[in-house]
Formats: sequence, C-alpha cells, structure tokens
Amino acid sequence: MKIFFKLIALFLFLTGTGLSAYAKHPEQNPMVFGKNRLSIITPTLLRLEYAVDGKFIDAPTLFAYDRASMLSPESIDVKELGDNCYEIKTPSLRIWYKNDGFPFSTSNLNVFYTHNGKEKKFTNRFITKNNLGGPVETLDRVTAEIPMNDGILSKDGWYMIDDARGDLLVNDWIEPRDTKNHIQDQYCFIYGNDFKAALASLGAISGKVPMTRKYIHGVWYCRYWDYTSDEFLDIIDGYDKNDFPIDNIVFDMGWHTNDAKVGTGHNGHLNWNGYTWNRELIPDPADLVKKLHEKGVTVSLNDHPHDGIRPHEHNYDEFAKALGVNPGEVPLFDLSDKNYMEKFFRYAHKPSEDIGVDFWWLDWQQNYLYPYVAGHNSTSLQWINELYYRNSMREGKRGAGYSRWAGWGDHRHPIQFSGDAQANWPMLAFEVKLTACSGQGGCYYWAHDIGGFRGEPNPELTTRWTQFGALSAALRVHSTKDKKLDRRPWISGKKETEAMRRMYHFRSQLMPYIYSNVWHTHNTMVPLNRSMFIDFGSQKESFDQPQQFMFGDVLMAAPITSPGAGENKVASQKVWFPKGEVWYDYFTGERFDGGQTQDISKPLDEFPLYVRGGHILAMQPYTSRPATTPLTKLELTAYPAGGDADNTFELYEDDGISLDYTKGKYSVTKLNYSQKGNKVTITVNPAEGAYDGCIEKRSYKVCIPKADVKAGVKVNGKKRRVSVDKSGIPVIEIPETDVRKKVMVEYSI
Repeated sequence: MKIFFKLIALFLFLTGTGLSAYAKHPEQNPMVFGKNRLSIITPTLLRLEYAVDGKFIDAPTLFAYDRASMLSPESIDVKELGDNCYEIKTPSLRIWYKNDGFPFSTSNLNVFYTHNGKEKKFTNRFITKNNLGGPVETLDRVTAEIPMNDGILSKDGWYMIDDARGDLLVNDWIEPRDTKNHIQDQYCFIYGNDFKAALASLGAISGKVPMTRKYIHGVWYCRYWDYTSDEFLDIIDGYDKNDFPIDNIVFDMGWHTNDAKVGTGHNGHLNWNGYTWNRELIPDPADLVKKLHEKGVTVSLNDHPHDGIRPHEHNYDEFAKALGVNPGEVPLFDLSDKNYMEKFFRYAHKPSEDIGVDFWWLDWQQNYLYPYVAGHNSTSLQWINELYYRNSMREGKRGAGYSRWAGWGDHRHPIQFSGDAQANWPMLAFEVKLTACSGQGGCYYWAHDIGGFRGEPNPELTTRWTQFGALSAALRVHSTKDKKLDRRPWISGKKETEAMRRMYHFRSQLMPYIYSNVWHTHNTMVPLNRSMFIDFGSQKESFDQPQQFMFGDVLMAAPITSPGAGENKVASQKVWFPKGEVWYDYFTGERFDGGQTQDISKPLDEFPLYVRGGHILAMQPYTSRPATTPLTKLELTAYPAGGDADNTFELYEDDGISLDYTKGKYSVTKLNYSQKGNKVTITVNPAEGAYDGCIEKRSYKVCIPKADVKAGVKVNGKKRRVSVDKSGIPVIEIPETDVRKKVMVEYSI
C-alpha cells in the first residue's frame, strides 16, 4: 500500500499537477490576478475590474452603492489548472479564467451556469436578445406604448451593467473616477432561471430599496390648479363628505409667486421655479399646513429647481450673502457645487419645511439644459434625486423621494413619478405593462397620474384607471390645468362614482397587506407589482401576460384596459391562471383552477382580481385615513387551497415614518394557513418585536369562505358562533385580544 501512494505522489509531481490541482478556498474575496480583480458578490453576481496601474476601486458609486456585500471565501472553491488557468466555483456558477494579463474578455473568461436544465456559457461580450424589460425615465408627451429600457431579468438568464465611467462617491459627494487607468468595471448577473436571486443580487451591490414613509402608499390628490387656502381645505372636506379616503395633498405650481424677471425658465415661462409663497392665494401658509395636518393629511410642494433662487424671492438677499455673490447676481443652479446645494436647500426648502411641509415633488424636466452634472458623468437627474432624498431625511425621518426615474441605483430614492401621461386606453394598457416590469430594473414604486394628465374627460376610462391604481404603489390622481379635468372621484356620473368608491375603499382596507409587502420588498428586492414570470417562470405561459401581474404573494390582477359596452360598461380581459394553484374572484368568490386561460368579462364596478387559495389576505376595516389609522382590528380572509397547504404571511408594522426600523424597532406577526385534507387551521401567532406606539391589543374578523359551518368552528379550542356577511361568507368575530397571545381558528371545508 505504501508503494501505491508513493507512485501516486510521483505521478502528480511528474505531471505538474500536485496538490494545486485540488480545489481550495481562496484566502480572500475579491481575488486579484495582477491587473485583474474578480469580486464574487453573491453566488450569481460577479464584478470584473481591470486597472492598468493595479489600483482598484473600493469607493461606492451611484449604482454600486454597497461595497460591504461579498460572498464568503468559504463558499468559493478555486482550482489551479495549469498554464495560469483557474476553475472557480460558487454555489451557482463554474468560472474558467486564464490570467493572461489582459482585461476580462471572451478569450480569458467563461462562466458556466444552469438554464432550463442545461449548462450554458456566459461571456462578457454583452449581446442582449431576450431582455424582459424595465422602467423608462418618464411618460411625458407619451400617447401610446413605447420601448422599455432593460431590466436585469432576461430569458437568457443573465445581464450586465457597465459602471466603468460611473462617478465615485467620496465623502458623500460625487467625484470623477480615473478612467485612463481603471478601464473595466463590469457587473455580471448570471442567474439562470432564478429571477429572485438576480433581484437579491441587485440589492447586494446597489443597496436595498428602503422602507418608505407609510403614507406614501396611501391616497393622493394632485392637480395643476391655482387653489386658494379655503379651496384646499374644501377638497379634503369633499373627500370626507363623499366617503372617499385621503392621505396626501399636493400643491402644484400655484403655491409660489410667478413674478420672476430673469432666468432660463421652462416651456417659454420664467415662473415655473419659485420658493416664495403666493399670499394672494394662500395668505397664511403655516396656518393652512397646520389645518391640513389636523385633518390627518400630509402636504407636498411642487418644485422645478433649475433656476435656483433669483432676486424676486423673499430671502434672495440672505441666500446671496451666504453664497458670497454680488447683490442682484443670479448664480446658475449648480448640482456639482456642494456649497451651492447646501445653501440652496437651506434657503429654498427649509423655510417651508419649518412650517410643516412634509416632502417635495421634484418635477425635474431640464435634461435639455443640464443633462449631466457639470464636470461629471452622472446625469443631473441621478444626482439631484440622491441629494433631494438625503435632504428629506431630517429629524430622524425616512427619506421621501417623488421624482422621475433616473436609472440604476435610483431605487434607493422612492417613490418615482412617471410623468405626464396622455389620458387614453392605450396609455392605461402600457402603464399596466410598464408597472409590472419596472421592478426588474429597480423602479419598485410608481406614482402614476391616475386617469391621465391631459386629454378629454372620460369617466369610464378614469374608473378603469382607478382600479389599476388601487393595485399600484400609490393611488395618486393628477391632471393638467384644464377646467374640464379634475380627478376628484365623486364628480363623474353616479355609476362611475360608485365604482370608484368601491376601489378607494378597497385600497383603504388593503393597507396592512400593502405595507407588509413593502417590507417584503425591502428585504428581498422582489417587487410589489411584478410580472407573472417572477413567481411562475417555470411555466412558459407566464412570459406572455403583459396585462397581468402579481400584487404581493396573494393577489393577482389583470386590469380592464379597453372600453366596455352596454349600460354596465362590460369589458373583458384575458386572464391566465398559473397551474398548481387555485384562484378565487375577489368580487364574486368564483373558483378558477390553475392551468387555464379565460377571457373574463366584468361590469364597470369590478375587474379581474383574484385571491390565491391557501393564503391569508390581511386587511383592515375601511378608514378615511388608511395610512395613519391604528390597526386595532385585523380582517383576515382565507380561501381553501387545492390540496394540503402550509403558508405564512408576515404582517409587518412600525411607526410608519422614522428610521427606527433600521434599529430593529418594528413588529412582525406571522399569520399561518394550514390545510390537511378538509381540516383548516388559521393561526395568528404572537407579535414579535415592538416599536414606539405599537398596538397592544386588537380584535379580529376572520372570513372563511367555503367553510362547512355545520361542522362547527373553534377559536382557541372552544366552539365559536359563526355569522354570515352580506355576501354569504361565514365570519368569526374575535374580541380585543393581546397581540402577544396566539389566536387559533379551526374549521372544516
């Protein structure tokens, strides 16, 4: 036996393989090979760098914001193959690399991955063929579907982002990088069929999408109109009197004066930019903001900052003195100048923030003037979104963005404004498709102009748009300065008003589900609105449903995007029901087994919306202020699964506005649905965690459609009386209970 081992050792020595032929963990990650550096960020994300001087970049960029994420060396195997060749393995990839001293290329780097059950080869040539789409910057002046930009998801199972010219962030400010020596900086997302891994990788390198202020996901009113103080207050009263919820009101350009005499202006006017309150319309701004806050409504202001602060502004003299410019001089708006931007925020924004204004609508439309930050490669929109978001993080609050989409990395500045879309059916259809795909590029939360910004009044179209808006990140209406256009939902016809009221109420009730899914998106980078193939990509039909999407894990929607017929405006939409699941019509309770496609017809007050069987849909009673009303009663609805099931929904709660969630101050309640045979158990587990102002007790309404009431229902082991709601659904009312105690409901189906 000793002779055998000696012969083996002699063979390894003579062949030059030796122990080096065996895989071992690298000493560190990233791995440096002369002028090349390979960083393995996640099992499916590689960074490729080449630096002529061997000096690599560790500073963040607006895209590569998080440099802390890196796969542990213990999860990487490296084998020397001889002739400066290496085989490097992650849990998902097999990499062949030849250290030839040249930049990473098709000649020295091949990455092998599994796609559709077969091994495929990736190279960094970056020829894309089957990208599945992503967000666009704006829908301004768009009247029908346009090509979408790329997202990171592709039918080919990979995508690349080239950040070789991205500005660096040094001491929290952008700085041009050395592009003469550092000539290669590529991020290779190689994920095969695992779309959720790709999205997680985006969060690993670019930072997770932050938690939004909860009211951002509420109901908004916005209109380009010069309202007075009394009219603003009357609008809120109108929502209340007409039984519609409201959380936020936006002041468009009429809030500031329009007497500018100098500047670049916009659209042929000098008055779009301003920071002095128009006291003819709003005599006492502080009092107006105070009264709106007392009504439970937040306030945001429109802002076109491209002309900065000019001599007509109320505090121009203070601004000029602080900036050190001569009296009457108008310095250009300069995003590259840290001192200028600090003074701008101090004198343009702080006075309004001091009287209670909650956040700003950054209505940047000046790319034709300032496409890039002076002296840099970053676009003006990229950098100004970052600066505005930072500035909004005052007094311990979360940031609140509200601007057009600026590309990779802008997911860290939610929420995004999609621009001035035309009011017509093709635009509604495109917004459905765009919204489902936008999270694939990081744009997770759109604030659309529900009903369209301009066009002829069309109550049916506005109603259908509202149904889609009720299942998007924000139910926000907006319209142009036209007497004929006002999106207040009670001023259309009776049928349209009733149909929209139904959806506004639904949106209000859905807030616990929405906010819990926002938390899920924060943790996983899986979008709230998402294309069907993200969850059901193993089914080829999932790639052919542009008018259908998942809204969280439990709801599936296919909004109506065409005009209806007859008295009830009945219209249809194609709906694909993924196999392996059962789906229930939210409005009628009708069951649809997965594995089929149907044309579904709906009257004006309904649309194709389905609840996933075997899951719990968490809601709240209707409230006129859905984003701020305490969740003292939780409504749970659970339709049966198609077979045995065990699914958990995590109800997430926090204070809705501060950064305390980053310190662990939040609460999670696990809601479990278990089905074995015809026996079902719904369990509300004890709440875990706490935050300032958290609910200590709450009651429950448990809706159990398809339950066999005659067989009896038990709550915590005791028989409980069951009532029936107006829709004929069995309901169990559970009185106020300590949230730290388990509640268990058992019944048969």
